[in-house]
Amino acid sequence: MSIDDEVPITTNSKLGGDNSVGLVTPQYFTFAEAPNEMALDSGARIGPITMAYETYGTLNAARSNAVLVFHALSGDAHVAGYHTPEDRKPGWWDLLIGPGKALDTDYLFVICANVLGGCKGSTGPSSENPRTGKPYGMQFPVITIGDMVQAQRFLIDHLGIDRLLSVIGGSMGGMQALEWVIRYPERTASVLAIATTGRQSAQGIAFDEVGRQAIMADPNWAGGNYYGQASPTAGLAIARMIAHITYLSDAQMQAKFGRRLQSRESLGYDFTAEFQVESYLKYQGDAFVRRFDANSYLYITKAIDYFDLEASKGSLIEAFSGIQSEFMVVSFTSDWLYPPYQGKALVRALQANGIPTTYLEVPSTYGHDAFLLPNERYAAAIHDFIMNIYQRVTKGEN
Repeated sequence: MSIDDEVPITTNSKLGGDNSVGLVTPQYFTFAEAPNEMALDSGARIGPITMAYETYGTLNAARSNAVLVFHALSGDAHVAGYHTPEDRKPGWWDLLIGPGKALDTDYLFVICANVLGGCKGSTGPSSENPRTGKPYGMQFPVITIGDMVQAQRFLIDHLGIDRLLSVIGGSMGGMQALEWVIRYPERTASVLAIATTGRQSAQGIAFDEVGRQAIMADPNWAGGNYYGQASPTAGLAIARMIAHITYLSDAQMQAKFGRRLQSRESLGYDFTAEFQVESYLKYQGDAFVRRFDANSYLYITKAIDYFDLEASKGSLIEAFSGIQSEFMVVSFTSDWLYPPYQGKALVRALQANGIPTTYLEVPSTYGHDAFLLPNERYAAAIHDFIMNIYQRVTKGEN
């Protein structure tokens, strides 16, 4: 097993202002080296595995203030702060993480890792297959949300943390938070599940499959063996365009674009991107292919589609039996990818088990993406929930 020379536990830079975690450095942890490869839900084994991760704040002496944040489909470990002073944008959830923010790093030690199967530093299809010396491509084993969580557990063990203060995530990140508490019920005091579900719906599977087919239909996909040559950018861009529609809402698309034209005053009667919404989706697709791997998209969406907490237990109520952690479930009124009724189903199952649960349904016109956007009520609720858990867990430690 290879580990970092030193586990970073502090961040002092003030880049981005007093409420920013400042400059952060990606870290890497490698484990599951032969002959101790990690066993996957499918029965396959994989190793070695490298996890890219970042930390923010300071781990206290009791190691009881750690919060594990899970990212969504297209996210990564860079959840807050900046990598360089020249960065144009901070991490993807920077609005919620930092001194005085919802996840207050004056008190909390926040961890975020790129998932197994990803393409931003963690082992995935674009990584070198130790058996061939070439990228895995489609020789990478099929993974599940449970496999992602198991890999994160190795990281938490490496950091010397026996019990997390909280596991937190939105969308696919919420799936990981739910999976974590079911697999390791004794290892977290609380769970914050945001804009998520206990099982992927038929509609969600349908959208994911169309995206996968777009990638695999691209001639440059080459059966997944495109590394070192032209990539399936057209197919991946279409997949992203399709997915992005599900992240918005009808009201937001109407307000943001309506039927307004892009760079012209009248219809051109051609097949260029005439409408603003067409131009926007094309931009999103083109931007995505510059930062994401097509094979990772295939594997991660498949893991999402396999996610079903009821499958092994027979019901959602049984899935949560024996859980001791406190929960907060958050839904957004205009989210049609994981609508409020799915969050409420989680709440009913939790309450049926006598698990302390807070439910918040946030009015929003921003659709599924609302969990990534500024919202004072949402941020305040997260802050209050987490700080209440923090005060109870750390009481008497000092």
